[in-house]
Amino acid sequence: MPINKTTISDVAKHARVSKSTVSQFINERFDYMREETRERIEKAIKELNYQPNNVARSLKLKSTATIGVVVANILHSFSTQVIRAIEDKLNENDFSTIICNADDEPAKEKKYIETLLGRQVDGLIVFPTSGNQGLYKSLEDSNFPIVFVDRYVSDLNVDTVLLDNEKAIHLAVEHLLNNGYKDIAILTTSLENAVVPRLERIQGYRSAMERFELPLREDYIKSLDLSVMKNGISKLFQLEKPPQAIVSGNDLSLMEFLKYVSEHNVKIGADVGLVTIDEIPYAGIHNPPLTTIAQPAFEIGEKAVELLLHKFDSNKHNQPKIYRFDPSIIVRKSSEKAGAKL
Repeated sequence: MPINKTTISDVAKHARVSKSTVSQFINERFDYMREETRERIEKAIKELNYQPNNVARSLKLKSTATIGVVVANILHSFSTQVIRAIEDKLNENDFSTIICNADDEPAKEKKYIETLLGRQVDGLIVFPTSGNQGLYKSLEDSNFPIVFVDRYVSDLNVDTVLLDNEKAIHLAVEHLLNNGYKDIAILTTSLENAVVPRLERIQGYRSAMERFELPLREDYIKSLDLSVMKNGISKLFQLEKPPQAIVSGNDLSLMEFLKYVSEHNVKIGADVGLVTIDEIPYAGIHNPPLTTIAQPAFEIGEKAVELLLHKFDSNKHNQPKIYRFDPSIIVRKSSEKAGAKL
């Protein structure tokens, strides 16, 4: 396909205006431009199929109309859903999106952020890892537009959007109790990197045990790397008093649990109850269908974009804060005790 070599001079000549007037039109400076002039320029651009030099334009305006999104781990279903909402909302507002996956590695996260800044993105939406506090502090100090999603970073004053994780666990435990389960364990991925949702969900489990006056057993709390999780699950079921039900802290720990029960012929609903955090695509078609605690992923993504775009308005300066969204429970048969009816 041949490259279109139409220039701004060609458009100006075709529309019978000056080059500076065409430039003002492209940069949306219409204050002193007659409607008839605007229509002639717009018609000339369409007829000549003129493509403005957006790179040169962005350098002049000091804007690239691009937002960088850095996700801690794109394998999580929740992350994928939120990113989709972010991309949709930014597109509605004429922003392009560059998405980077940090694989839960602070060094990789730092590299991506520096690369995005080098490309002059107008702002960042980040699912932060536990590292890079210094980098984020420098962005905060320079008033660079940034919003955190799913996790906050201690000692930083940055707008953050995330789930009410403690409430999510309370919902799960209460539902299992109402269905006749009392010995309830929790299974999450490792706490080694101090990932906020995992820490809060473990704390939520502890407070739920207290709230519902259940004994807190430390051997019912499993926070493990995925590589050793099945072994940890095996130890749970080898206890003298194994749990009657499991709360899975996220979709990755759920996958390990489902592998274990499949390999050991443990029947969900009959042998063990299950509630998992995060609605996943196969929850409704699994046998049995899985009870989930759903996050409002699209609302969270849209709120993150709203907060970021708000920062571009020089007339609006609100104090950054943490916004928590309520979870909801989607009841299916995995949490139904054998012989009971929901």
